[in-house]
Amino acid sequence: MNRKVYMTFEDFKRQNSELGTNLPFADSTDILNSSLTIQGKEIKNRLVCQAMEGCDSTPDGRPDELTKRRYKRLAKGGAGLIWYEATAVMQEGRANPRQLYINEKTLDAFKAQLEDIKETGLRENGFEPVVIMQVTHSGRYSKPEGKPAPLIAYNNPIFEKDNPIPADRIVTDEYIDEVKEKLILGARFAEKAGFDGADIKCCHRYLNCELLSAYNRDGRYGGSLENRTRLLRESIKGAIESCSSDFIVSSRINIYDGFEYPYGFGVSKDGGLDFDVTESEWLFRELYKYGVRLMNITMGNPYFNPHVNRPFAMGGYEAQEHPLEGVARVLNGIAELKSRVPEMAIISSAVSYLGVAAPNVVAAYIKNGGFDLAGFGRTIFAYPDFANDIIKKGAMDKNRCCICCSKCTEVMRAGSTPGCVIRDREVYAPLYKEFCGGK
Repeated sequence: MNRKVYMTFEDFKRQNSELGTNLPFADSTDILNSSLTIQGKEIKNRLVCQAMEGCDSTPDGRPDELTKRRYKRLAKGGAGLIWYEATAVMQEGRANPRQLYINEKTLDAFKAQLEDIKETGLRENGFEPVVIMQVTHSGRYSKPEGKPAPLIAYNNPIFEKDNPIPADRIVTDEYIDEVKEKLILGARFAEKAGFDGADIKCCHRYLNCELLSAYNRDGRYGGSLENRTRLLRESIKGAIESCSSDFIVSSRINIYDGFEYPYGFGVSKDGGLDFDVTESEWLFRELYKYGVRLMNITMGNPYFNPHVNRPFAMGGYEAQEHPLEGVARVLNGIAELKSRVPEMAIISSAVSYLGVAAPNVVAAYIKNGGFDLAGFGRTIFAYPDFANDIIKKGAMDKNRCCICCSKCTEVMRAGSTPGCVIRDREVYAPLYKEFCGGK
């Protein structure tokens, strides 16, 4: 597949009309330069660098040279909020041998990097970005030694088909209790390192996310909605109780998985793939009661249906929908949840495919109350200073936008460190050539 990324506003408007996606478009993006305060912390603008894993730590989990380079570039780039990538809290829960891992031994390295991020932002832009660390257990996608070592909530025939993962890899309730304590500890480490908050990661089918759809699991973490959300809720509650009152505890969460019940969360139980916001609404109301004031929303599974969570122009398969339809599903689903829980501040996702139209689309949603902050994912690999261009120039440079070619994912799946092969060619094109054969 080779669909054009919208390089002009006219292309976007024409396709938006032809497809009937009817994404809103604001002529002015000024609202993106307004601030938002969460728990006493001022986010200087409405632009967010989403968590994009670099797979480039040292073997013991400290930020390495490419990690430091990436976040220095983001700090210079002017986004008000940087959502720091997935950071493991248990060795066996690392997604790859070079996933960041926060613990007592690596804490000082994270502290030093945070100081550099804050100092760089202040020096370059006149403010320190708010930085939130994503703490995680990779569950089904654990690969700490470089080969799959899954730890699953339940067997899923959609993924496993005729080769089910052995039952002894299904984690016990007691093990999940241990994961909860490690996630809480990870949040405490994040605060000690200087982060402004911690995200108890619950997306993209990692362990916490998989439990959301554990309808047929027995015990304290399966069956009822209260049980399926127990790890997330109790981890968040424990983190809030263990950290300072102005420390932001949040979650990047799937509100829709995109595969049928009983194997997908946020999906209608009638056998189809329609989005159902009911359980997410209940969960967000509960988390608000705990003191959560900010949530970061996504959909889909990058390993199974990436067109749902990051619509692409070129990828490993032909999606059965136009990428713009995928963008609309995510943004309109977020807006529907926001309308039901308006008191919760919400970050959007899945806008990189919009190219130069992205600032105008997210500005329209924010003006209309659809969400509060606009998250950019793949864009930050290609265009780390996108925020400064939006704030200072009112637009993005079409020659610097992510083209959604999926090469960053391809090189990561091949075992290397992902980055933009097209826009950051000097660093990542040689890695792509080495690991992917230069295809």
